[in-house]
This record gives sequence, structure tokens and C-alpha cells, in this order.
Amino acid sequence: MNYNIRGENIEVTPAIREYVEKKVAKLDRYFTESPNANVNVNLKVYQDKKSKVEITIPMKDLVLRAEETHEDMYAAIDLITDKLERQIRKHKTKVNRKFREKESLKDYAPIFTEVEHVDEDEDLEVVRTKSFDLKPMDSEEAILQMNMLGHSFYVFTNAETNQTNVVYKRNDGRYGLIEAQ
Repeated sequence: MNYNIRGENIEVTPAIREYVEKKVAKLDRYFTESPNANVNVNLKVYQDKKSKVEITIPMKDLVLRAEETHEDMYAAIDLITDKLERQIRKHKTKVNRKFREKESLKDYAPIFTEVEHVDEDEDLEVVRTKSFDLKPMDSEEAILQMNMLGHSFYVFTNAETNQTNVVYKRNDGRYGLIEAQ
């Protein structure tokens, strides 16, 4: 794996770089062969001395991404690698379940090795379906609608572009907009 480690308001010391590489390298055991992937790591330190770590690993069939905030940078790195490990196991279970259902392994070579069994209660079953008409509006009105409903996101048709958009509440309390292409 190729590491791209960036620091905001912090100097990336050799000790931090080595710790990140050591922790992320442990994820290699889940793959049949070490992936040739770029590991993008962003380390931030805020004025209140909190540290935020973001790791993104784009691969051919999967994008692993996690972020963690903690007072201790090393603890945040530990927590984020645990999150990434859970994501890999969840994806591996999903892929293996599809293999069992289709009983055809010829078309697809698995990228994961057998490591451990993940609980079946992490099902990705759709338990509810909603359908509704998308009302044309601007993003500010969509945010108001979302807040009024108490939801964390809201789907709407952008009145200016006539495209489907999504507004969502971010972890930092601000809002994001997703525009479909």
C-alpha cells in the first residue's frame, strides 16, 4: 500500500507516520494479496486539543473510509483502524453470502481471505420502503423541511437545475448538499 499522510495544524513526525503505517498494514491479513491501493490519511488537531483522523482507501470494488475524533492522536488511530476492520469484515460477509446464494465462484475471484466469521445479525436487509413525490425547491427550503421533520437528510428536486439533490446534516452541525449527475 502507498501511504499519503497529511497533517493539518500538526507536523507529521516519523513516529506518527510509522504508527499509522503499522496499524493500517494489519488490514493486509484480510486480503488474498496485498492490495496496490493508496491510503490517504488526514490528521488534524483543533484548538481545543482534539485530534481528528480520516483514512480513505479507494480500491477496485470497495472504498474504505472512516474518521475518528479523540483527545489522543494515537487512540484515534487505534479506533479508526478498528472501524476499517469492521467495514472489511462486513463487506467480506456480504460477498461470501452472495457466493453461497449463487453457488458460482467462476466469475468473481474473492479479494478476501478467510479470517473469521461475522455475526449474521449485521444483515443489510431493507426493512422499510418509502415512496414520495419530489417537490421542486431550493436547498435552504430543503434544510428547513429536513429540520422540521427531524431527519438527518432530505431528498428533493432542485428548482434551479431540475436535478435530484440531497441535503444532510454533518457531524460538525453544518449542512452538506449532494448533487446527482
